[in-house]
Amino acid sequence: MPSFSDILNRPTVFADRNVLSPHYVPSILPFRDKEIGKIMAAVSPALKGERPRNIFVYGKTGTGKTASVKHVAAKFESHTATARADAAGTAKSAAASSRAKTCYVNCRMYNSRYRVIQKIVKELLPSLDSMGFGLAMLYEKMMESVLTSGAHLIVVLDEVDMVKDLDDLLYTLTRANDELKQGGVSLIGISNKLTFKDQLDPRSRSSLCENEMVFAPYTANQLAAIIDQRVKTGFKPHTVEESAVNLAAALTASETGDARYALKLLMKSGEIADDRGIKKITDKEIEEARHTADTEVAFEAISTLPDHQQMVLLAVAHLAIDKGKNTRLTTGTADEDDSFLTSGEVYEEYCKQAKHHRKPRRSARWYREYLNDLEMLGLITTIESGAGMRGRTRLIRIGFPPADVKKIIEKNFSIIEGKD
Repeated sequence: MPSFSDILNRPTVFADRNVLSPHYVPSILPFRDKEIGKIMAAVSPALKGERPRNIFVYGKTGTGKTASVKHVAAKFESHTATARADAAGTAKSAAASSRAKTCYVNCRMYNSRYRVIQKIVKELLPSLDSMGFGLAMLYEKMMESVLTSGAHLIVVLDEVDMVKDLDDLLYTLTRANDELKQGGVSLIGISNKLTFKDQLDPRSRSSLCENEMVFAPYTANQLAAIIDQRVKTGFKPHTVEESAVNLAAALTASETGDARYALKLLMKSGEIADDRGIKKITDKEIEEARHTADTEVAFEAISTLPDHQQMVLLAVAHLAIDKGKNTRLTTGTADEDDSFLTSGEVYEEYCKQAKHHRKPRRSARWYREYLNDLEMLGLITTIESGAGMRGRTRLIRIGFPPADVKKIIEKNFSIIEGKD
């Protein structure tokens, strides 16, 4: 039986696996200098005792949004720490800098107004046991802390679209400034959904989207440079072939341009090499890692979808599996993988799924938004129908094996609904 010492002393291609984590923020973020500069300029008024405008940052998954904001937050906190430590810093600007603070909130974890404000209070008052406090009391504690310290608090709401009562949260946080005689609260909202702001109440939209930033997907050349940066610190020298780096970049760019996907390919290929005692990662290991990474990406993406988006995807999976009972359309080739479903039949099946899971079905307008979100995540592909059909319709194809998708979603719903 092996010991931990035996396992730890096994040969490995890795130098530092942490560098390949999607949560790792490098000291230098390639190709994001412009965006980082804009974020820094937007939050800098807080360091002078002034309230910054709110910012809304959006773009596809893996384009460096969160990493860039966290990078700026780290610089911001470093600046305020220096101001606090400067015994001679009695100038107004130094005093204001020392009171500024950032608070990062992952809205997948803190997905309601109550939880977000509770998280903020924990950051402001670490010694306070906030368990059992009602929303009103938490709000008063937050306001008291900001007012007493005169701090300018910048709250980062990552994946802000996951908050269930988002309009209420935005109203609460933005209106807090009306009650503060000194200090203030500003927001940075981050979302993967390009159409997210369209779903907000007009008042919330105007308050959150004072400044907007769009992060474009990385190109293949940029991804290759990002991968090469991580390879140099994450792997031992000469263990990753240059062609493997280029292949990982090309595969990622052709799919979504998601840098996190590229890092997952690297991690999986390194694990394959270690398991087989291989000293170099080649194109072969990258190709093998691709299949595992695709499955994991699909599982992560599906498991975190809101209920109605899961039901739309479940409808697509059901229809894709049940070929004999549904009219299938093709793009004109004999390849079965080119088969599509019509938007209308998917919507009809979605309505059945909503009824089965005792959820009120959403309108066709919301359904179209769900399709956009699913396509953005790479879970489906859509095209507009061409000549030969009555009118124009959207044709839909599932992006992963439908049986696997169906299994993941039904498992999620069985947990939510308390089934075995």
